[in-house]
Amino acid sequence: MVNASRNIPWKGIRQYAFILFGSLIQALSMRLFLIPALLTSGGVSGAAQIVNHLAGLPVGVLTFAGNLPLFLLGWRYLGGHRFAIRTIVSIVSFSVFTDMLLLVVPQQGLTTDLVLDALYGGVILGIGLGLVYRGQGTSGGTDILCRVLNHKLGISISQAYLIADALIVLLSGYFFGWDRGLYGLVVIYVSGLAAEMVSEGSGAFRTALIITSQPQEIAQKVMDTLERGVTILPGTGAYTGAARPVLYIVITRDEVNPLKTLVSETDPGAFMVIGQAHEAFGEGFKPLKK
Repeated sequence: MVNASRNIPWKGIRQYAFILFGSLIQALSMRLFLIPALLTSGGVSGAAQIVNHLAGLPVGVLTFAGNLPLFLLGWRYLGGHRFAIRTIVSIVSFSVFTDMLLLVVPQQGLTTDLVLDALYGGVILGIGLGLVYRGQGTSGGTDILCRVLNHKLGISISQAYLIADALIVLLSGYFFGWDRGLYGLVVIYVSGLAAEMVSEGSGAFRTALIITSQPQEIAQKVMDTLERGVTILPGTGAYTGAARPVLYIVITRDEVNPLKTLVSETDPGAFMVIGQAHEAFGEGFKPLKK
């Protein structure tokens, strides 16, 4: 019990470090790629870019101001001390970093190529978002709004994001030019992929379901050749009513073809389905932690 209690503060410190570093990475993406190229990624920061372009007010200050009412909305409907602290740390750090970096990075950015700005800006922004999510934080802004809409009105998270981001993209297309509005969609898509990969893994694992008349032989070869565990599930053929054992195996992408070869050589009449696993924990994969 003593050791567990000592680990709790370190876990919290690590999560806040993820949030702070992720906010810095997001701010770098804004200053090096998105703001100089007039590309928006939706959300409150995208709206702040538009107001900055029209009125010249600092993007960080505008982002903070735009997040305040949404933060209060989230406090009321999402609640919780943990939500409040981590969200305000994310909002404040991102806003401060965005304006402070203006003093140390070139205002014109790193490139004038819109394609490079969209791709690199989106990837780096997504990495920052993913780090914030790994710290159990949120990026504020439309994150909060979408969760409230989902909680109170039953609107799906994906639909809420689509509505919010589409509105900002339309506004950016009107003020910055429709070519930049379209590139903004690329930023949103790429940043979403990068954020998911950083926060939840690369999806590098595969699952295999195998229906075979020789389950023991295939299971033994998988354990001997691929050194992977096998679970034999009871199954029944709906048409014949006969018992049909089902093998369940988790493997890496590199092991898919060796598994296909192994099964085809053992039982050419086997039925096999390959799926994608989001993450894999346990022996042979990542350790399962609380």
